[in-house]
Amino acid sequence: MAARERVDAQRGGIDTVAQLGEVIVTGVSRATAIRENPLAMEAVTNKQLSQTSAPNVIDAIAAYAPGFAAVKTGPNVSKPFINGMGYNRVLTLYDGLRVETQQWGDEHGVPMDDYIIERAEVIKGPASLMYGSDAIAGVLSLFPATPHIRDGVLHTRWLSEYQGNNGLIGNSLMLWRGGTHWSWALRGSERVARNYTDPVDGRVYNTGFKMGNASAFLGRVWRRGYSHLNATWYDNHQGIPDGSRDSLTREFTYQVYETLGERAGQTVYDDIKERPVASRRVLDSYRLSPLSQHIQDYRLYTDNSYGIGAGEIKASLGYEENRRREFDHPTAPAQPGEYIILRTLDYGLRYNAPSWGAIEPSFGVNGMYQANNNDRTATDFPIPDYRLFDVGSYAYGKWKQGRWTVAGGLRYDHRTERGADMYADTDRVTGFAQQASAGSKPFSAFTLHFQGWTGSVGATYRVSEHVSMKANIARGYRSPNITEIASNGLDPGAHIYYLGNLRFSPEFSLQEDVGVNGDFDDVSFGVNVFNNSIRGYIYEDQALDASGNPLVIVPGNKTFQFQQTNAALHGGDGELRLHPRRWNGLYADAVFTCVYGFNRNARYKDAGDQGEYLPFIPPPRLLGGVAYSFRSVTFRVEMDHNWAQGRYLGLYGTETPTAAYTLFNVSAHTDVQRGKRRTIQLQAQVNNLFNTAYQSHLSRLQYFEYYTASPNGRLGIYEMGRNICVKVILAQ
Repeated sequence: MAARERVDAQRGGIDTVAQLGEVIVTGVSRATAIRENPLAMEAVTNKQLSQTSAPNVIDAIAAYAPGFAAVKTGPNVSKPFINGMGYNRVLTLYDGLRVETQQWGDEHGVPMDDYIIERAEVIKGPASLMYGSDAIAGVLSLFPATPHIRDGVLHTRWLSEYQGNNGLIGNSLMLWRGGTHWSWALRGSERVARNYTDPVDGRVYNTGFKMGNASAFLGRVWRRGYSHLNATWYDNHQGIPDGSRDSLTREFTYQVYETLGERAGQTVYDDIKERPVASRRVLDSYRLSPLSQHIQDYRLYTDNSYGIGAGEIKASLGYEENRRREFDHPTAPAQPGEYIILRTLDYGLRYNAPSWGAIEPSFGVNGMYQANNNDRTATDFPIPDYRLFDVGSYAYGKWKQGRWTVAGGLRYDHRTERGADMYADTDRVTGFAQQASAGSKPFSAFTLHFQGWTGSVGATYRVSEHVSMKANIARGYRSPNITEIASNGLDPGAHIYYLGNLRFSPEFSLQEDVGVNGDFDDVSFGVNVFNNSIRGYIYEDQALDASGNPLVIVPGNKTFQFQQTNAALHGGDGELRLHPRRWNGLYADAVFTCVYGFNRNARYKDAGDQGEYLPFIPPPRLLGGVAYSFRSVTFRVEMDHNWAQGRYLGLYGTETPTAAYTLFNVSAHTDVQRGKRRTIQLQAQVNNLFNTAYQSHLSRLQYFEYYTASPNGRLGIYEMGRNICVKVILAQ
């Protein structure tokens, strides 16, 4: 039995684990035991997610999946990172559907209902073979809860939670029924939070949010397959913190004028030194500032499986519409600055052919069509309108004989991307930029083609009943995203003006993974190491003027020019889990991760923090815990230690070093059975028990600062302080 499942069993107070089997993953061609898959993978279970209180589900996954982390912009925006890479290098799947939500944006999170994610799988390494572009670092697969009992009875699941630091109030309700042939589910939730607090800054202005979700599921089971139809609705209002403060008191201030505005009949500029201080009433309120974001995301998709002879055909088709408004005009709060609409049609067809001897072959084709538009009411245009068509086909096979499992395949991808001309001028009434039929031309039409071959091959070997080894080599592929090739505008939420490059070629990576896993009665362990070489790595470099000084196009915002070079990342992770049989209910675990990233541009050789190191590389991390289950109650103490990060991109002040810090969390969880069907789960947890002041190297808020010095010696915004969390789940 897999170690991860044994730990989960003990967390739930189960005395025996004999009936539990291997951890099964589905984010590959066929359902496979994780120890038999050559890919480096992690599975995060429903029990782990439900027994964790975190700002969002991405942060919860990061607490359980070694090698997986999150770049954060406050408590409501967490972008998945795998082995030191993220953004468009990590492909996120929701129920098998690509999540296409302008992933290039620094503060663009994953739109989903955090309360209905039942489990998650993480592929750590290039997965272009199965998924095509954007999986060059790996894949995060999120699986929402669906009816799993076919007893013909109406079931309910109600969740409610409260987090004291930012007053987060969350509620979720799921109704579902499963029958012999038909099943359905209705789900809805809401989350609202005010500004969070930390021991250095107090309440951090404009970090609150308000989110609503709804989804529906309809399923039909056939004699030799199934058909599923799903719909989701996501609506999120969130603040846009900018870090402006009073220079002496360090109290947060807020913008009331445009960069160019009117006061007392005279033209004035917004002056950071003269902004008013946010009052205590404003800081404590659940009401969002007018300077905020409004993100809406809708999905309608179907997935189907039908048996044909000894084989199987799987087909999926999905539509997603993502609408993003960023309101950044204080004198016209209803006027969106950025307003971009992305529509994506996602398709996939796979044939799992009958086994040929010991070989299980699969063949497939998948891809997407996209259309992106800047709404006519917008005043900021970070990217152009474009159309994209993506198609890829692959062949995959798995051979299993005795103690050996060998798997691999080949894939070819082709992407066509076309951009349109755009003209802009100034509205004479408002003074804001607007789209026009003539005037300046921020974007010119283009047509680009990207293509590439990818593949992987790997093997696992069961040394004994308890120990297995695995190795894999994979070539990944990623087409440049739209902001890298064609951006020419301000992203207000990121406070960065981006400049793209139409001459970029695709990225290709070659990654080698080696791992060993052991699973014994009293102890389990796992060690994985990787080496990843990337050709054509695209990165941001601060643009300079003719004098060699940082280029400023929009005052108060940095200007970044995308560049392309080679890069290398290597590192690994290790897990140790103790679950002694003699002390039933007691277990301890420790997880260590470490990643190093290097820019291989010759100009930065031996340059250290002045260009040699890649940005957003997490420091070494040790996460450990001890838990004890007594009857139906589980108590747990966790330690999260992050070493100092001295390998950072300090060139032009892009990044700064971060100090080491250690956090402690404590929790208590119980499951109460009421009758045959009703269960009550109670969770109490305190995160950052000692209210430690710290800045994560993966937090963008540490750079939200207008001054070069401060009276208390602290710059930037700090992470959330002590947070007391309570969660209740009622199911029947």
